[in-house]
Amino acid sequence: MERNGVGLILKEEYSKSVVEVKRVSDRVMIVKLEVEWVMINVISAYVPQVGCEMEEKENFWSELDEVVEGVTRNERLVFGADINGHVGEGNKGDEEVMGRYGFKKRNVEEQIVVDFAKRGEIAVVNTYFKKNEDHRVTYKSGRRCTQVDYVLCIRCNLKEIGDCKVLAGDSVAKQHRMVVCRMVLEVKKKRRRLKTERRIRWWKLKAEDCSVRFREEVRQGLGGGEEVLDD
Repeated sequence: MERNGVGLILKEEYSKSVVEVKRVSDRVMIVKLEVEWVMINVISAYVPQVGCEMEEKENFWSELDEVVEGVTRNERLVFGADINGHVGEGNKGDEEVMGRYGFKKRNVEEQIVVDFAKRGEIAVVNTYFKKNEDHRVTYKSGRRCTQVDYVLCIRCNLKEIGDCKVLAGDSVAKQHRMVVCRMVLEVKKKRRRLKTERRIRWWKLKAEDCSVRFREEVRQGLGGGEEVLDD
């Protein structure tokens, strides 16, 4: 019985760009799009909560590992994930997958997230952009503030991310605040062959043999009854 749920909403203009939709489980789904000759894989994921059974957690990370391994390295991969915990502030020892601008201290559960990022060469995008607390906190309930919702991408494509922040005044679900990310694709457009007109080599008519042959072919083309004179 499914108890959870994930989803993706696309702008109408991208609906025809969808190549594949794969619902891996009630916690993971992936949509593949082709945009400007670039394949983009977008994952929506919902990590099991702290109180869930260990088997459920292990199954989740196993599924997610398989999804990431199934994406070729020449394609883009972007996550939107509720990881139900915070990776923490600072990145000592984890520089290859995190920036310095997380939130609070990392808990034991979220070390699993960092380990996953290292296995897949994935970057935790939120942590690379210096923001004030209001634009880092993704979950707020009363006085409790934390960062549990993240955007992730393949590490080598991090240079395409222009910004990532929380919209402090907007809530998309109870207590959860919207995380926005701006990504500008580096697209190598296909070269189109230029159509060129064939060049007529008039100067060759200066040669006597070419001139005679040309006049004869023109005369034949006119029916053979008229003599073609030199100008």
